[in-house]
Amino acid sequence: MFSFFKKKTPTAAPVATVAGAPEAAITTAAPVEAPVAERKSWLDKLRTGLRKTGSGIAQVFTGTQIDDALYENLESALLMADAGVKATEYLLVDLKRRVKEARVTDPSAVKALLVDTVTDLLLPLQRPLTVGLHTPTVIMVVGVNGAGKTTTVGKLTRHLAESGQKVLLAAADTFRAAAKEQLAVWAGRNGVEIVSQEGGDPSSVTFDAVTAGKARGCDVVIADTAGRLPTQLHLMEELRKVKRVIAKAQAGAPHEVLLVVDGNTGQNALAQVKAFDDTLQLTGLIVTKLDGTAKGGVLAAIALWARERGAGVNGVTGPVPVYFIGVGEQLEDLETFDAREFATALLG
Repeated sequence: MFSFFKKKTPTAAPVATVAGAPEAAITTAAPVEAPVAERKSWLDKLRTGLRKTGSGIAQVFTGTQIDDALYENLESALLMADAGVKATEYLLVDLKRRVKEARVTDPSAVKALLVDTVTDLLLPLQRPLTVGLHTPTVIMVVGVNGAGKTTTVGKLTRHLAESGQKVLLAAADTFRAAAKEQLAVWAGRNGVEIVSQEGGDPSSVTFDAVTAGKARGCDVVIADTAGRLPTQLHLMEELRKVKRVIAKAQAGAPHEVLLVVDGNTGQNALAQVKAFDDTLQLTGLIVTKLDGTAKGGVLAAIALWARERGAGVNGVTGPVPVYFIGVGEQLEDLETFDAREFATALLG
């Protein structure tokens, strides 16, 4: 079970809202932690997925002294791990500072300091996804083709449903063949309802879904949108339209705009994050497919960009968080992001 939900306290009957009256305070429950054994199994998969990167970086610390050669080799290893030039420079400067302050002389001890350095860079990305503060909480999911967007929506739906949330799906990907059918399969597996149209407009589908979600007392409405490249400006503009239409259906929505990013795409993932954020003002990320050739270092690049981005959106201060990372196709292969866990796995 995910450890991110903050759910409304159940009530005996729906509470009517009087126009002009202040909203009732919502009591939230403490997040439920995933079972230790389940989390450990998932961490093993994460370590396996990032093993190539971890072994490459670990080799840097097999020498006998801390010198310029060690830092040069580490720089190369971080660049090979897709950390990017700016993030690599940032990590090296911070690491050298820590080494000097701790008066470390053993190269193996430098690796432990590097774990701390990467963890501190990634820590602002670690934040739980909150549902239940709005009825319904509307989540818009975007991304390029092949990132695993619809599958991620299905996994997220399963965990929400298992946590007692009433979920409604919007099949707003009206371009890809069989996208609606794929989402319908997930809806059937999870026992949730789906709103779709034959040849319908994405904005029309999402409007109908949010309206239906409000009428049916749903806790969460998730809109699965069509995948597109950031360079397809007319299609990116359509995503803006979908977002505007959602806001017309429910004031203040969407409450979350989540970008699904394929971890195998390296620095291109950062370019996607920037482009979609410019268009939609992202509120969160989900990084998938960290079980194959993915190198994982791109999260450091994303974290540095997020830090420079400054204040968040929708009234949330801070960088765009990484809510989840995925290491496979199974339901249990999508888990909440933990900065230290990831840094430890990344560095072997």
